Amino acid sequence: MASSSMTSARASASLWSPKQNKQFEEALARYDKDTPDRWHNIARAVSGKSAEEVRRHYEVLEKDIMQIETDQVPIPNYRAIAGNNRGFGNEQRYMKNLKL
Repeated sequence: MASSSMTSARASASLWSPKQNKQFEEALARYDKDTPDRWHNIARAVSGKSAEEVRRHYEVLEKDIMQIETDQVPIPNYRAIAGNNRGFGNEQRYMKNLKL
């Protein structure tokens, strides 16, 4: 997939509401890859989405998972945000005082 089409695929993926994503996840669990008319069944379970939209959403999800599993996603630089007195900075302080 070309870069511009991947960008548009990701942009359309972001237009999914949390409710639609939950419906999508539940439908994926219900209709496995061997289910006849899988994408149509999933689309019926996701309000406002077509079979083509749910198929594309799945393809983007599949690609994201593959990139994570093959270490193609950079690890966040948590130290860069450590100085904000929240999150990682406090966690280091708590761990220092933890007695095991």
